[in-house]
Amino acid sequence: MSLRLKIVLALVVLSVATTGAIGLFALRSTAQGVRTEVDRSLSDTGDELVRRVAGPPDRDGERFRQPRPRLPGLFTRSLDDRTGEVLRVQYVGPAGRVLAATDRAPLPVAATDLTVAGAGAPGVRSFRDVTVDGVPHRLLTESVGRSAGAVQVARSLEEGARLLASLRNRVLLAVLAVVALAAGAGWFVAAGLTDRLRRLTGVAEEVAGTGRLDVEVPVGGADEAGRLGVALNEMLATLRRAEDDQQRLVQDAGHELKTPLTSLRANVAVLARHPDLGPEERERLVADLESETRELTHLVDEVVMLANGRRNDEGPVEVVLRDVVAPVVERARRRTGRDVHLDADDTVRTVEVAGIERAVSNLVDNAAKFDDTGGPIEVHVVAGRVEVLDRGPGIDPAEGDRLFDRFYRSEQARSRPGSGLGLAIVADVVRRHGGTVFARPRDGGGAVVGFDLPPARLSE
Repeated sequence: MSLRLKIVLALVVLSVATTGAIGLFALRSTAQGVRTEVDRSLSDTGDELVRRVAGPPDRDGERFRQPRPRLPGLFTRSLDDRTGEVLRVQYVGPAGRVLAATDRAPLPVAATDLTVAGAGAPGVRSFRDVTVDGVPHRLLTESVGRSAGAVQVARSLEEGARLLASLRNRVLLAVLAVVALAAGAGWFVAAGLTDRLRRLTGVAEEVAGTGRLDVEVPVGGADEAGRLGVALNEMLATLRRAEDDQQRLVQDAGHELKTPLTSLRANVAVLARHPDLGPEERERLVADLESETRELTHLVDEVVMLANGRRNDEGPVEVVLRDVVAPVVERARRRTGRDVHLDADDTVRTVEVAGIERAVSNLVDNAAKFDDTGGPIEVHVVAGRVEVLDRGPGIDPAEGDRLFDRFYRSEQARSRPGSGLGLAIVADVVRRHGGTVFARPRDGGGAVVGFDLPPARLSE
C-alpha cells in the first residue's frame, strides 16, 4: 500500500470515527430528550385526569368515594396534549376492568398496571412501551387513590420515530460528506508530500544506480520532506568533496611517488649495469638507495595516515593539553638532539589524544627540519592555542594558507627532504576537532606555525 493511500485512509477513518461518534451522541441525546418530553406530557395529562376523576374534596376532606356518573363521559373522546398529539385514555378499576375508555381499541392492562390501580395513594405512576393497533405507544398508568383504580394515558411514538429517522439520515449524509471532504483533503495533502518523497527517492535510486554524485536534489518547503531534500543535498555535496579529495590525494600521491621511484630505478639500473663499481661508488649508490627508500616509506606512511585520519577508533577524552604535548616535546628532544622548550598552561580540551600528538609532532619535526641555526625550538600552549616557533628561513605571508595543502612545497622547502604532507595532516586533525590552523612569519626571523582548539567537543 502506498504512503498516499495510507494517509487518505487514515484521514477517512479518523473522520468517520469522529463524525460517527458525534452523530451517535446526537441521536442518543435526541432520543432521550424525546422520551423525557413524552413522559412529561403523559404525566401532566395523567395528573389532570386524576383530578377530574377524583373531583373536589367532600365535606370530610375526602376525594372519590365512588365513580361519579359523569366519569364515563370523560373517556368517550380522545384528548389532545399541548402539542396537538392525539392521546388515548381509559379508566380501569382495581381488578383491571375497563370502566371507561375512548372510542378506540382499549389499552392493554398488565400486572404492573393492576398494582398501580390498587394503590391507596393517588399519583403512583408506571411507564411502559406498548403496541396498540400495530403502532408503538408510550403508556402511563397513574393511580386515583384509595384503591379505586387508575387512569391510563397512551401517546403514539411515531412522531418521535420519524424525528429520529430524519436525524439519523442527516447524520449519515453528514458522515458521507465529511468522508468525501477528508478523502479529497487527504489526497491533496498526500499528493504534495508523496510527490516530493517520490522525487527524492528517484534521486537516491539514480545515485545508487549510476554512482553519480552531481545529481541535484529537488528542495521545497520547510516541512520534513523539505528538510530531507536539504539534508540529501548536503550529504551529496559532502560525498562529492570527499571523492574530490580522494582523487586529488591519489593523483598527488602518484605524482610525488614518481620522484623517489625514478631515483630508485636509476640507482638499481646503475648497479645492474656496472657490477664492477668501486667501493666508494657502490657505497654512495647504496646510501642513495637507503635515503630514497626511507623517503618513500615516510611518504607512504603519511599518505596512509592522511587517508585513514577519519577512521581512528580512539574516542575523544577531556585532557589538559600540556599533558598531551609534553611527551611529544620530550621525544623530539631525544630524536633530534635539539633543545625544545615547552611553555604551557592548564588549558583543558576534549580531543583525540593520538591525533593531537601526531599534529604537534609534525609541527616540531617541521620546525627542526627547516631551522638550521641549531637554536632552541619553542612550543607554547596557552588558552587552547598550540604554537611552534623556530628561527628557520621564515614564511612568505602570501603562502601562509597554502602551506597546509597536500603536497604543497614552498620555495624554501623544495630543496629539503619531505613529502609535503606533514602540515596537511596537522590541518586534517585540527579541523576534525573544530579548530583552525595558522602560519605566519616570526618577529626577528623564522616562523610561527600552530593551531587553535575551541572548547567545543570533537566533531563527528
